[in-house]
Amino acid sequence: MEKLLEPFQFQFMTDAMIVGTAIGAVCAVLSCFLVLKGWSLMGDAISHAVLPGIVIAYAFGAPLALGAFSSGLFCAIATGWIKANSRVKEDTVMGVVFTGLFAFGLVLFTKVKTDLHLDHILFGNILGIEPSDLRESCIVAGVTLLIVLTLRRDLLLFCFDPNHARAIGLPTRFLYYLLLALLAATIVASLKAVGIILVIAMLVTPGCIAYLLTDRFGRMLWIAVASSVFSSLAGVYISFFINGSTAACMVLVQALIFLLALVFAPKHGLLASPRGTPA
Repeated sequence: MEKLLEPFQFQFMTDAMIVGTAIGAVCAVLSCFLVLKGWSLMGDAISHAVLPGIVIAYAFGAPLALGAFSSGLFCAIATGWIKANSRVKEDTVMGVVFTGLFAFGLVLFTKVKTDLHLDHILFGNILGIEPSDLRESCIVAGVTLLIVLTLRRDLLLFCFDPNHARAIGLPTRFLYYLLLALLAATIVASLKAVGIILVIAMLVTPGCIAYLLTDRFGRMLWIAVASSVFSSLAGVYISFFINGSTAACMVLVQALIFLLALVFAPKHGLLASPRGTPA
């Protein structure tokens, strides 16, 4: 028993579990909206596009979070503008914009003398997170979560049926950019914990798990949050004993839960009773 409780004796493990819970919850809630909206690639795009903002902010002595947020929001707005003013589809535009910004960030990173470690930017360093970064991540995650839950009905209608939302007078353009800003803020809150690459999984997998297990959105939110928080805590705990990458362990636990849901979900799983009758 003492061996099993050993991780809780270290402050860095406790801090990792706290920040993992915070970002896991907010990523899970946003994940539900992204899955319904079909914006999973948008999370991928913004997470990669924050790199040049981080490097530029470091070069000018500005807060890294501000640079990351500005760069991510620029990616989202640029994607929307190009889509609205060209014949190119949104997913194609995202692929061009985020790879271009990510490549620009890598070039800047090699030219700017910095103490930042690229591995920490790409994969995070949740076990080495500073108290100030812990507070920053929890505050951003908490504010983002509060806004999303307060406006969840409007955001749900916008994601599910934007034409109907526009017809009844909802400010769809405002909701569009608000959701993008919240997505960028969530990625910024998660960067120092899980990095640019692994945050994508945390923004996609919980919503997919919940989508397989229920058809009700309210229940979907709870399932997504529960699976994401459990994955964060279990990943941190397991990584202590196997001496593995903590953020990667968190994502692997999520992936395992997704596979279980994919196979055993009562209604939508692979082993569920066939729907309908053969033609």
